[in-house]
Amino acid sequence: MIKVIVTGAAGKMGKEVCKTILDDPETELHGAVDTEEVGTDIGDLLGRKPVGVRITSLEKAISRKGANVMVDFTHAAAAMDNIKAAVERGIHLVIGTTGLTEDNINEIRKLCSDKGVNAIIAPNFAIGAVLMMKFAELAARYMNRAEIIELHHDQKRDAPSGTAMQTAKLIAPKIKAPKVESSEILNGALGGVYENVHVHSIRLPGFVAHQEVIFGGVGQVLTIRHDSIDRTSFMPGVLMAVKAVSERPGVTVGLDKIMDL
Repeated sequence: MIKVIVTGAAGKMGKEVCKTILDDPETELHGAVDTEEVGTDIGDLLGRKPVGVRITSLEKAISRKGANVMVDFTHAAAAMDNIKAAVERGIHLVIGTTGLTEDNINEIRKLCSDKGVNAIIAPNFAIGAVLMMKFAELAARYMNRAEIIELHHDQKRDAPSGTAMQTAKLIAPKIKAPKVESSEILNGALGGVYENVHVHSIRLPGFVAHQEVIFGGVGQVLTIRHDSIDRTSFMPGVLMAVKAVSERPGVTVGLDKIMDL
């Protein structure tokens, strides 16, 4: 039985993770951590019967011995403190928090190496989104221009999304794009630029998580799009990572590594 602590448990993603851990026969919800709803049974938050796990601080959750994995869906400002605390206790990490910098990831690598702890960090846990990025990487070998449009709910704190940045990193080395000659009448109209790939972020109510990569070629356009219409779309990937992390030494970045893509 894999015993799991979920940080950000009172948030939208955190609650979905808690449901998933509770419902899977191979996992057990060992702790639920948040700064909101402290003392509330997670079952009550999920609209279920009480399950005997109350929202508490991370310090209290990790003081209960036996946790194997911590799943972090918080925000970048809090995630590093959570990660450090878990690593000190020898707890493996599954990190879905976006907005982490390259310096953060390098620090996580060192922390894990020093303590013999494993981590899986993924910008997106939806299987379809991982495939979208892989297909885009393949298409970039043959199409000479590309732009990324990502659309998320208006509560998302970082822009561009981690998925958009990862996609840009995958396709940019393969894109041989000439400089865009258009002048911006409105500053930022052409989006942000990662190397030679323009990235556009949209934040509106009604969206969950969506991305399209648009390739332009001679006489043709190719669009690769993924839509998460519900947060349950991320849960198979989260569960996959929870079950795999103890067997993957060091830090693994990207769910594609687990999927052998």
